[in-house]
Amino acid sequence: MEVPEGGRLQRRAASERLVESLATSDEPVIAYRARLVTGMDPGSAEAALMRNRISGSPMALALLRVLEQDAKTLHHVYRKWQGPHWTLTCLAMIDYPPDDPALRPLARLVHDWLFSRHFLEPPMTAIYRGQEERVRHCASMDGNAIWYSVRLGLEEDRTREVVDRLIGWQWPDGGWNCDKRQEAAHSSFQESLIPARGLWAYGTAHDYAPAIEAAQRVADLVLQRRLLWHRADGSLIVPEWSGKPGPDRVHYPIQFFDVLFALQVMTDLGRLDDPRCADALSLLEAKRRPDGGFPLEAPTTITADQVLSRGTYADWGPSGMRRSNPLVTLAALHVLHSASEAPNVR
Repeated sequence: MEVPEGGRLQRRAASERLVESLATSDEPVIAYRARLVTGMDPGSAEAALMRNRISGSPMALALLRVLEQDAKTLHHVYRKWQGPHWTLTCLAMIDYPPDDPALRPLARLVHDWLFSRHFLEPPMTAIYRGQEERVRHCASMDGNAIWYSVRLGLEEDRTREVVDRLIGWQWPDGGWNCDKRQEAAHSSFQESLIPARGLWAYGTAHDYAPAIEAAQRVADLVLQRRLLWHRADGSLIVPEWSGKPGPDRVHYPIQFFDVLFALQVMTDLGRLDDPRCADALSLLEAKRRPDGGFPLEAPTTITADQVLSRGTYADWGPSGMRRSNPLVTLAALHVLHSASEAPNVR
């Protein structure tokens, strides 16, 4: 339902008050994010001090329970969502401070997995005769690994190999796809936004032009569809294996392709000023609640003390259409504030 202009202004004012409150949160993850939204320089001494506190936060300590898992359990690197790969992804999401030596063994397990025969051969990686330019591979795995390796200070000598390999597997239209059907001829947005984020992080950290250019090719691909909609009929793009609800709802904390994550990636890549982001920005803005917050509409994890499918040790906050979630709120406000500062966005 369309919110009148007066109501929009009231909700934006409520957002400012809410962020000020979140900046005093006892949860260091939330306090740090809120201070960034209010304008704290991420390179400042204050920011470094606040980020260092995250290592002792309830969320970080919960995620670090992965270190208690036995070798057999840790062997399942990609276990959803408590294996080493997804744990490192989540630690990067909460701005866990870099260069923690306790995480090195996890990063090593991930890199070993990325170069294993199992990872590089069918069914995980497939190449069909006559379609060598369209390597069938779930590039989101490589993309996340690159992203958190950079953000958490866990790069290895092999990280550049992962970057170059992923660039070499980029499809002609600019993305990636793991669809094994030979008739699949177009990239999957679900498998392309995460690699774009990872390549951009690596490219900007190392001034590596091939990675930056590859990331921008993904931006060009999704912007042609206004991020979320088919060009032919304007209908919502819903990946076959993503299930419901669709990408017009906010999925969190595990993100592949939805309105919030697509805009977060465009923010990273400096593309929010493109007018083709306008519809997605309007969709996100419309989710702002009367208290100024934003809801976690489609939770992607189950908080649990034990290892289970799609489990997480951490509490990611409330979910539901009628409740605001602090982490989603701060992520959405970061996007909307960035958009308001972009020269071509109104």
